[in-house]
Amino acid sequence: MTAAERKQLKKMACAHKSEYRTRLRAQVVLHAARGRSTAAIARQTGLHVDTVRRWRGRFAGQGLPGLADRKRPGRPRVFTALQTAQVKALACQPPVESGIPLSRRSCPELACEAIQRGIARSCQPPPCAAGWPRTHSSPGSRRDG
Repeated sequence: MTAAERKQLKKMACAHKSEYRTRLRAQVVLHAARGRSTAAIARQTGLHVDTVRRWRGRFAGQGLPGLADRKRPGRPRVFTALQTAQVKALACQPPVESGIPLSRRSCPELACEAIQRGIARSCQPPPCAAGWPRTHSSPGSRRDG
C-alpha cells in the first residue's frame, strides 16, 4: 500500500458524508494493513468473514478502484427515471382529468395514454410486463369524491 492510498483510505474511513459501505470497505483495508487477521477484522467491523476476505482481495488485486461497486448484471433499463416518474404521475391522476369517462384505468389504457402523451414510444411487450415501469399505486385507484 502506498502512502497516497493510505491517506485516501483514511479519508474514506473517516468521512461522515461518505456512504457507510465505502467507510466499511476502507476500514477493512486499513485494519488489514495493520496486520490484523480476517477473523479479527470481521469481529471488529461486524461483517462476515467472507465479506472481509472479498474486500481485502479486491484491494490487493485492483487497489482503490477495487473497492468501488461493480456493475450489476441484468438487462439494461428500458425506461428512464423521468419516464417512470411521468407514468407514476399519470397513474395517480383520476381518468376523468384525462377526459376518459371511466372510474378506473386499466394497465393497457394507461400505456396507451402514456404513448399518446409522448412519454413512451411503444408498449411492446404488454405494459404490465416486467419492462413497463411499475407504480406503487395501481392505475386509477384514486377516485373522485
